[in-house]
Parts: sequence; structure tokens; C-alpha cells
Amino acid sequence: MDTSAGIDDRPLRENVRDAIRNRIFEGHYAPGTRLVERDLADEFSVSRLPVREALRMLRQEGLVSDRANSRGTVVSSLTPEQVADLFDVRLALEVLASELAAARATRPELTHLNSLLDTAQNCLATGSIFEAHAANNQFHDAITTIARNEFLRAALEPLQGRMHWLFRHATDLPELIREHRRLYEAIASGDPDRAGAASREHVQKYRKDYYLHH
Repeated sequence: MDTSAGIDDRPLRENVRDAIRNRIFEGHYAPGTRLVERDLADEFSVSRLPVREALRMLRQEGLVSDRANSRGTVVSSLTPEQVADLFDVRLALEVLASELAAARATRPELTHLNSLLDTAQNCLATGSIFEAHAANNQFHDAITTIARNEFLRAALEPLQGRMHWLFRHATDLPELIREHRRLYEAIASGDPDRAGAASREHVQKYRKDYYLHH
């Protein structure tokens, strides 16, 4: 299988999913691109079963969809209205996640959260832009984990792929990392109000940035 899939000890379907997801984020598979199980299986040198399962997971994330007039699965696109709705949902859920994380974070969890920022910074310094984006995505995902609210996690899970797609549109990575540092400091303070305000400001800033460039 293509090494870009990131072979490890996880189920093969997850590696295939990650490889396809990464190619969507990188623009290798543009919106509307048809993804055919047989072709993907050949490309990644795997059977069709893990590809089918990977596409099922990506369909749940909203990154791919089935079209009645198209054979196979296609890479999804978001309308301007859907992007606006997604930002609204992101604002509500991420503010809540940050407030809960501030109230519930343990010292090891805060250390892990800070380490993700260091990883993003180091990747940026070496020109590893894709890896820097990945670390920034993991930072947001970690906040949800620290919040320890199963209903919140369940609400965010089907949106995760589209949330990460939004994150990838940040045009100023150094500023994004600085914003994340401020959010981290607010969460680490243990003050839910401060953390919620920092999260709200962060999302609103990148909502404006997105529309400025689209």
C-alpha cells in the first residue's frame, strides 16, 4: 500500500481512510472527483473491502457522498450556505468544549495539549505544512476529548471531517498557532468563562478570514 496512507497497527480501513482524507485536504481529489472502489484498491494495493469501509467512514464525516446520477462515490463540496451553517455549529460546540475542558482538564492532558502546539510550531519551522495542519486539527480534537462529554463528542463526530476541512483554510499558520496558544492558556487557567471567550474569539476570527479569501 502507498506509504502516504501511514501504515501502522490500526485496521487497514483506517489507514486507507486517512490516505483518502489527506488527498482530499491536499486538493489531490477535488470536489466532484469520482472515487471508484476498484481504482482506489489498485492505487493503494489493497483489496476492495478496506476501501469500501474507508469510504463508508468518510461518508459519515461528510467528505464524500453518493450521487444518484454518478457511478460510485464523489468528493463532497460545501455550498456557501453549508459553510455558514458549519461555522455556526462549530462556534456553539467548540465554545462549550473549551469551557468544559477548562473545568475538567488534568495536568497530563494539559501537557499533551501543549505538546501538540509545540509539534505544530516545529513542523511549521521545518516547512512541513501538512503536518502542522494535522497537529492543529489534533489540538481541537484533544479539547473535545478533555471536555469528557459523550453527547458533545457524538455531536461533533459526524462533523469532524468537515471541521478539519474548514481548519485547512487558515491562511496564516503562524497566527493560527499563536491563537491556539492563547486558547490553551485560557483552558489551562481553569476559568471556563475565559476559555469560552477565547474559543469564541478564535472561531469568529477564522470565520472572517475564510470569507475574506473566498
